[in-house]
Amino acid sequence: MAVTRRTSRDIRSESRLDVLHALLAAGEASRGDLAAETGLSNATVATVVSDLLEGGIVTEARRTGGRIGRPTTTLRLNGNRGRIVGVDVAETYVRATVFDSALDELASAEVATDEHHDEYDYVIDGIVRALDASLENAHADRDDVLGVGISLPGGMQRWTEVSVVVPNAPWLHVDRLRERIGLPMVVDNPLKAIATAELWFGAGRRHKSMITVNLGTGVGAGIVLEGTILRGAQNGAGEWGHSLLALDGRGCRCGRKGCVEAYVGAAGIQQTLAAIAPEHPLASVPMQREFIGALAAALEPPAHPALTETLELTARYLGSAIADLCAIVNPEMITLTGWTAWALGDHLIPAVRRRVLEEAPGDSAADLAIEVSTVRGNSVATGIATIALERFLGDVGLVTTRVPTAI
Repeated sequence: MAVTRRTSRDIRSESRLDVLHALLAAGEASRGDLAAETGLSNATVATVVSDLLEGGIVTEARRTGGRIGRPTTTLRLNGNRGRIVGVDVAETYVRATVFDSALDELASAEVATDEHHDEYDYVIDGIVRALDASLENAHADRDDVLGVGISLPGGMQRWTEVSVVVPNAPWLHVDRLRERIGLPMVVDNPLKAIATAELWFGAGRRHKSMITVNLGTGVGAGIVLEGTILRGAQNGAGEWGHSLLALDGRGCRCGRKGCVEAYVGAAGIQQTLAAIAPEHPLASVPMQREFIGALAAALEPPAHPALTETLELTARYLGSAIADLCAIVNPEMITLTGWTAWALGDHLIPAVRRRVLEEAPGDSAADLAIEVSTVRGNSVATGIATIALERFLGDVGLVTTRVPTAI
C-alpha cells in the first residue's frame, strides 16, 4: 500500500490549522500562549502567525505589558476578512447562517420546504432564497462572501422507491446549484459538517478520535480518527443510522428492516411509545419536533410509566448501537448532538453509558466518555461554514492538508 509522504509544506499547513484552532478556542492569545497550547516551538508559532497576519486571517488585538520585560501583543481571528455562509438543507427546511471570518454568527434566515418534494429546482430555489435572505439580514454584500458551504443530506443511491434521505436530487445537479449560487461553494453532507463543528468548537479540541452521533429525524455518526474526519471511498462514511440493530425488525424509511434509525430516530421513539401505550396522547402527536419536546417536558417527575419505559428502551437501543461503534472505531469520546439529543440527552446518557459498558467487547469502551455536545445552535450550519472557511484557506494557499475537495 502506498504511503502518502508529508512534506514540509504540509507540516507548516498543519501548524497553521493548529494555531487557528487554539486561537479560536481562546478568543485572544499571545504568541507564547499559542506555543504553550499547541506544543509548537516559539519559532514555529512566530512563522505561522506571520503567514496568517499577511493573509489577513489573524489580526493584532492589543498590547499588554508590565513593569518588567517587553510588551506582549495579543492576537485574534480577523472577523472583518469577509463573510462565510453555512447552509443546512434538511427534510423540512433550508436554513442559511452568515458568519464573520472569525466564525461568529451574524444573522440567519430559514425557508420552510415540503419534505414530499425533492425535485432539484424546488430544493435549489429554497437554498438560493435562504442564502439571499440571510445576507440581507446580515447587511452583507455578496462581494464580501469568501465562501458558501452547503450541507446536503443524501448523496446515496436509492435502495428502493423511497429515498434514504430527502432531498436527494440536488446531489445530481451540483453544477446547476453552483450556477444559481454564483459564489465560491463547497458541498458536503451533514455528518461531515457536525464532525467538523465538533473538531473546531467542541470535544475535538481535546480528543483525536471521537464520534459525534446526530439524533433527529435521521440518525448518523460523524467519525473522527486521529484528528481526521473519516469520509470513505465515496464520502458516505457515517451512515450508522442505516446499520442493522434488529434482524427483521422495524421498517426503516430507507427500505431496510431493523435499522438503528428506526429505533432511535424521532419517529422510532414515538413508535416505541405507541407500542407500549397506544392510547397515550403523545403517541399520536403529528409533528416530530413537537413530540420530542413534549416527551422531554413530560419526563419531569412524576413521569407516566409508559414514558419512563419508552426512555429506558430508547437508551437500551442507543447504547447497543453505540457499543457496535465502539467495537469498530474504539473512540475516546462520543458526543450526542441534534434536536433530539438536546431535548432528551440528559435523560438518556446515564442508561446509555451503562448499556455501552455492558455490551462493548473487551475494553473498547473502558475509558469512553459520552456527553451531550457543547456545540449548540445549528451545528450543521456551523460545521459546513467551517468547511467553507477551510476551503478558502486552501484557495489562498495557507492550508494544503485537511482541505475538503470542492464538489
